[in-house]
Amino acid sequence: MLTSTKSLITYDKKNLDDKTLLSLYKNMLKPRMIEEKMLILLRQGKISKWFSGIGQEAISVGVTMAMQKDEYILPMHRNLGVFTTREIPLYRLFSQWQGKANGFTKGRDRSFHFGTQEFNLVGMISHLGPQLGVADGIALASLLKNKKTVTAVFTGEGGTSEGDFHEALNVASVWQLPVLFCIENNGYGLSTPTSEQYNCKDLADRGKGYGIESFILDGNNILEVYATIKKLAESIRKHPRPILIEFKTFRMRGHEEASGTKYVPEKLMKEWSKKDPVDNFRAYLMENSLLNEKEDQGFREVILDEINEHLQLAYDEDDIIADVATELNDLYKPFQYTESTPSTKTKELRLIDAISQGLKQSMEKHNDLVIMGQDVAEYGGVFKITEGFVEAFGKERVRNTPICESAIVEAAMGLSIAGIKSIVEMQFADFVTSGFNPVVNYLAKSHYRWGQEADVVIRMPCGGGVAAGPFHSQTNEAWFTKTPGLKVLYPAFPYDAKGLLATAIEDPNPVLFFEHKALYRRIRQQVPINYFTIPLGKAALLKEGNDVTIITYGAGVHWALETLDNNPDISADLIDLRSLQPLDKDAIFESVKKTSRAIILQEDSLFGGIASDISSLIMEHCFEQLDAPVKRVASMETPIPFIEQLEEQYMAKGRFEEALKQLLAY
Repeated sequence: MLTSTKSLITYDKKNLDDKTLLSLYKNMLKPRMIEEKMLILLRQGKISKWFSGIGQEAISVGVTMAMQKDEYILPMHRNLGVFTTREIPLYRLFSQWQGKANGFTKGRDRSFHFGTQEFNLVGMISHLGPQLGVADGIALASLLKNKKTVTAVFTGEGGTSEGDFHEALNVASVWQLPVLFCIENNGYGLSTPTSEQYNCKDLADRGKGYGIESFILDGNNILEVYATIKKLAESIRKHPRPILIEFKTFRMRGHEEASGTKYVPEKLMKEWSKKDPVDNFRAYLMENSLLNEKEDQGFREVILDEINEHLQLAYDEDDIIADVATELNDLYKPFQYTESTPSTKTKELRLIDAISQGLKQSMEKHNDLVIMGQDVAEYGGVFKITEGFVEAFGKERVRNTPICESAIVEAAMGLSIAGIKSIVEMQFADFVTSGFNPVVNYLAKSHYRWGQEADVVIRMPCGGGVAAGPFHSQTNEAWFTKTPGLKVLYPAFPYDAKGLLATAIEDPNPVLFFEHKALYRRIRQQVPINYFTIPLGKAALLKEGNDVTIITYGAGVHWALETLDNNPDISADLIDLRSLQPLDKDAIFESVKKTSRAIILQEDSLFGGIASDISSLIMEHCFEQLDAPVKRVASMETPIPFIEQLEEQYMAKGRFEEALKQLLAY
């Protein structure tokens, strides 16, 4: 704390009026006083955890006051001043921290892990990096809508070591996105000092490598922060581009309160305590007769009364009552399926053509729909599915991306937050591993956490049979059917691919759309030429019989059809699932109860695949009707190999016929 009555920080008020100066002070004082109250409540066990931003208020307040209220800010957990300066009612923040319904996450997440469209704020997730790419997407939407707005996003010095940081900066630079990247360099990532976090003098220097302007600011000097950010934001609105800001500051308390600060040298703590942004600015205002003790005490009393009043509102609020239906209903944004009827006029299309035609018709129907991916523009994608799209829709909507799957998935999330649908093409489904975190932790969980839909379709060219080896031939749908909040589609025919893709794009929830590469040019079918939809979660009964139920999807459908063609004496129901999440359980149960035998065929390796769950469901719901154990057939428990003879041995196709006959003979 500042012991002198004289400010130890040098301030330059420039042309700022007295009202603005006092507003800056009051906006810093408010989060400081809230924090002091929260630390008391933490010790009393009335809140569960606290991440303190004491000593960093000038950054949050200065940036927020420099922004327009309709501009998005993506803060971290030490940016309480962002939320209070945006004038969120305090009882809602208190309810959030106490897990009450008037918070923003219905007790499902804590701290600042939430967003609110009402106040144009998008909170962090614990993985730190993804919000940077999300900011790119929001800024891209600003460009596409010609809104001339700025997006500000925060990270700490520790977060700059994550790949998301570098990907987001690169994308923002290449696309010249109006983003303010704000690094709060506060000395420590939990207990790890900056000397062990990075090996450069200033993090701002990283901007140079990406062709981005960068600045270093005293993060404890509220006037420097406010005046500089205000000037830069005005410049970005006129000339859109990213700018990187490094705020030099210090974390005066532990990473969170349980961590303590024993690892911080006492001398360093004393030095920074003298630079307290609130105390120093208060001293400056008093030195210049802009504030006196009585006025300051009046400000504090008003804030304290507000804190106590709103705390009582939160205390008086009923606790959340756990309700299964509520939890399940909030997993996805409600989607009212509307049927678009297929025309009687058809054309024979390959699977690849049907997907391309479906994409094009969706781009025509949704006039702001954006496609993003590696080589999807002039080149038309590695499979030529988007060939000609640039000429039809322009480069603004058909966007080549750098090789950075994580940042592009995050940008798609940002577009959704800003109200724009998008499609991300993974060049190969295998490459989704480089964007796995935002898929399963951001897209999948956002609606459940704070009611924000992730209106994103991720196209996943997948599967073997093309001699492409372990990194281009995986069929990895089980990674995502395991993740609540995602929808997973896997069509086997051109007709289904086109209709399901249209529905996936209409659906405001995140959808992974698997496309089997070996079927792209091999499977043909008469497909309606118009735009049409197929409901999600409805399986197709391709053949009817009485002896056995065959359940499969993707390439497995064609393996099963070939087997049945070669064995006309086998009477089978053949179910093409088409949709893996949601799953048509009723179709499965109805068929199995009729035939009393079930075999599930998947291209994925056996253990942990979706066949295991379907088998369990059948055992739980149809056990009394079964005349034989449920049979699963899958590929080998190895990565998929390259050379033809090894790939053929790996595939489930070669084992299916024998397994089917064994089941029938049981």
